[in-house]
Amino acid sequence: MAALITVPGGLLLLQLLQLSSGGGGGGPAAELPIRRFEYKYSFKGPHLVHSDGSIPFWTHTGNAIPSADQIRITPSLKSQKGSVWTKSKFSFENWEIEVTFRVTGRGRVGADGLAIWYTVDQGLDGPVFGAADLWNGVGIFFDSFDNDGKKNNPVLLVVGNNGQYHYDHQNDGATQALGSCLRDFRNKPYPVRARIIYYRKTLTVMLHNGFTPNNDDYELCARVENMVLPSEGYFGISAATGGLADDHDVLSFLTFRLLEPGRPVEEPADSTIPQEEKEKYREEYENFQQALDKKKEEFQKDHPDVQGEAADLFETVNERELRQIFEGQNRIHLEIKQLNRQLSMILDEQRRYVSLATEEISKRGTNTAPQAGQLPQGELDNIVRYQQEVLRHVGELKNSVANALNQAAQLPGGATGGYETMQHFTDIKENLHTVKRDLAALVQRNINIEKPKCPELPPFPSCLSTTHFFMFVAVQTVLFIGYIMYRSQQEAAAKKFF
Repeated sequence: MAALITVPGGLLLLQLLQLSSGGGGGGPAAELPIRRFEYKYSFKGPHLVHSDGSIPFWTHTGNAIPSADQIRITPSLKSQKGSVWTKSKFSFENWEIEVTFRVTGRGRVGADGLAIWYTVDQGLDGPVFGAADLWNGVGIFFDSFDNDGKKNNPVLLVVGNNGQYHYDHQNDGATQALGSCLRDFRNKPYPVRARIIYYRKTLTVMLHNGFTPNNDDYELCARVENMVLPSEGYFGISAATGGLADDHDVLSFLTFRLLEPGRPVEEPADSTIPQEEKEKYREEYENFQQALDKKKEEFQKDHPDVQGEAADLFETVNERELRQIFEGQNRIHLEIKQLNRQLSMILDEQRRYVSLATEEISKRGTNTAPQAGQLPQGELDNIVRYQQEVLRHVGELKNSVANALNQAAQLPGGATGGYETMQHFTDIKENLHTVKRDLAALVQRNINIEKPKCPELPPFPSCLSTTHFFMFVAVQTVLFIGYIMYRSQQEAAAKKFF
């Protein structure tokens, strides 16, 4: 059954766009196409625009205001028009676009609406929702104002044109619509999404109503089969306001190329570089290379002392290994310094303990009897001997670390002397093993030596005997009973006055 469109002149014309019950493919049993994202025909925030306000691969006109996360096609002011269009034509047979937008306004009724385009030419300005009339292609209109007074707005319309017919504003395009559905897309809690699929000459429009955050909650709005569109065209989106005004904001416009399963991919003609351009680029490269060589020669003539230094900028494998060895040597040097400082602190503490113990022994004398709570003389002598032995071991560790530190400081800094370098590293390794053994022996000695125990203190005498405790409890009981009796008498006397 053919679709007839009534134009304002009163003629009935048979369009290239037809509705057929069995044509066009794309039925439920058909295989799903393969999607390929086309970034040159898409935009999405954040960072949607350049620093100069331009949109990559797109151009905007009229009152459109690009920002970092969206494009305001028209602000909520009266008689505003704006649009955005791709800079290059889209030349694929099957495609799919997903448009996310918001239409918001203060009033219960808005105007005029928003349109999504696929046309042969860019409709940068015009009376049809901010774009040009007499377009060749298809437009999907989101009409929010009721011009014909039939109370059938807001409405979504699919209107095709071959560049010969004006849009029927008075009837809201109802006489030219190939498909439509009544959907309110204004002032929704979530952005409204439109998915438009053109596959095997079938145009399908699906709409997300903006009531839920689920991005895949689409419902079928219109389907036009046996629809023939131009093989090349521009994508665009436009909007307009009239006596009433809404904010028309587009958050994203995503374009996908659809590939039929099992069909070889046909790259567009502009994806390959022509032979003439290849020759031109090759010639430019050769000229650039010659100019670079000439500048190198001039630089070498003007600076003969720096010739050959460019090759020294890259190190060989042996130089890299030696550099890594010396970096490890520096780290070992720093660790040994830190260990030397810690041993010096331990040595100072041990010396102080020994001096304090010696002074204590000299004060007490050898024949003085120990008082209660003090250690006997024999245990103090053991402590002094233990501290002196620890002091001697720590001194040996400090000397060993100092020797290793000196040997590490005397290592050569150049990239020569491989045998001497290995010998120094062997000495450092032996000194570190010595330090490790001495520390392990010192720790084992600390574990084996029995530390003196402090004398146990005698039990303190109790200040309260059992007899005194029971007497105190008896007195408290008598006083408590007397208080209770006194309070009962006072309450009984008070009741006589009531």
